[in-house]
Amino acid sequence: MTTTGEDHVTARGGPWWWDRRRSAVFDVGLAVVSALECALEGIPFAWEAGIPVAVGVVFGLLAGSVLLVRRKWPIAVVLVAIAVTPASMGLLMGVVGLYSLAASDLPRRIIGSLAGMQSLGVLIVMFVRLRQDAARGDLDVGDWIVPFASITMALGVTAPPLLLGLYVGARRRLMESLRERADSLERELQLLAERAEERAEWARGEERTRIAREMHDVVAHRVSLMVVHAAALQAVARKDPEKAVKNAVLVGDMGRQALTELREMLGVLRSGGDGALRRERASVPLAAVGAAAAAAASRAVDEGEGPCLSEIDELVGQSAAAGMVVDLSVEGEVRAYAPEVESTAYRVVQEALTNVHKHAAGAKTYVRLAHRVSEIAMQVENEPPSGAVSSAGLPSGGNGLVGMKERVSALGGVFVSGPTDAGGFRVSAVIPAS
Repeated sequence: MTTTGEDHVTARGGPWWWDRRRSAVFDVGLAVVSALECALEGIPFAWEAGIPVAVGVVFGLLAGSVLLVRRKWPIAVVLVAIAVTPASMGLLMGVVGLYSLAASDLPRRIIGSLAGMQSLGVLIVMFVRLRQDAARGDLDVGDWIVPFASITMALGVTAPPLLLGLYVGARRRLMESLRERADSLERELQLLAERAEERAEWARGEERTRIAREMHDVVAHRVSLMVVHAAALQAVARKDPEKAVKNAVLVGDMGRQALTELREMLGVLRSGGDGALRRERASVPLAAVGAAAAAAASRAVDEGEGPCLSEIDELVGQSAAAGMVVDLSVEGEVRAYAPEVESTAYRVVQEALTNVHKHAAGAKTYVRLAHRVSEIAMQVENEPPSGAVSSAGLPSGGNGLVGMKERVSALGGVFVSGPTDAGGFRVSAVIPAS
């Protein structure tokens, strides 16, 4: 169906090919006026053609009523208007039909051809009429007036409706293009919102994993040492009271340190997350609040005082105080690294020593650090435990090795762990220096 662009709507509410009832009423009114005009002009046409007046009137009514289909078949309306031009009828039909044709989506070459035919037809008819009037003496004008008047009449009848129709059609197509673009933007925004929700959910999951890993690293090591010291305290309480008192002091110190680190982490998380959440909730939808919370938690963890490689000696000393035989060796030139590199290296050694306390209590352990040109390497290896003290009875969640691998991989490093040929266990990691 060909449309003219007038009152474009997406929902069809009118009869037949009309979009709305108002458009149908308007076209019916135009067709009635055009039919009456052609019927009146059919009377002199019948006199000149020598046919009955009734035939001329009926012909005019039929020709003028063609305007009813101007929206569906504008080409037919223009052709009928061109056909009845020699009979000096159909002025309204020609003007409205040409406007409807120009405003339609038909190719420009068809519109130009039909407009040219109609203009030429009006020009020829006007020229012949004026020459006949001048020959009969009804019109006393100069020879130049006839072609000038004919051209002016032809342009006046065809140019205004043609230009107006082209403007309306172009405007309608522009509005449709803008509407389609707005719909496309709305779909893109909806897709972006869905992706933002997915990213927020992913960020929340990542931050939950990261916080759980931090909590595990901070608390598990010291609690493991507390359990080891408590077991030693129970064994020597009656035999060696002085050593029991010493172990009790160590257990108290370990507990206080664990509580202090836990309290500091929770305090930083609370102060960093609540403010961000309050700010975000005041300005963004609920879907973005989760992402804000995750970001706040990430910032809070980063702002905490993380461990560094200079504390490795203290870490090894704590394990030695718990009864573990630890051999620490450092190769290469000691230098400072990025905070996340030093923190990750420290956590790997800490978790490896914790696992030795859990699963191979009493086994001799070797801790090696190697400072290389563009990386730092660490290895924690324990010998097979003795059968009498093979386990300290500590619970294990199975997440220690996974957490270490995640930490090292996040920095682009390599992590390997597994049993040795001698029956012990080895943990190795290499982390880029930058």
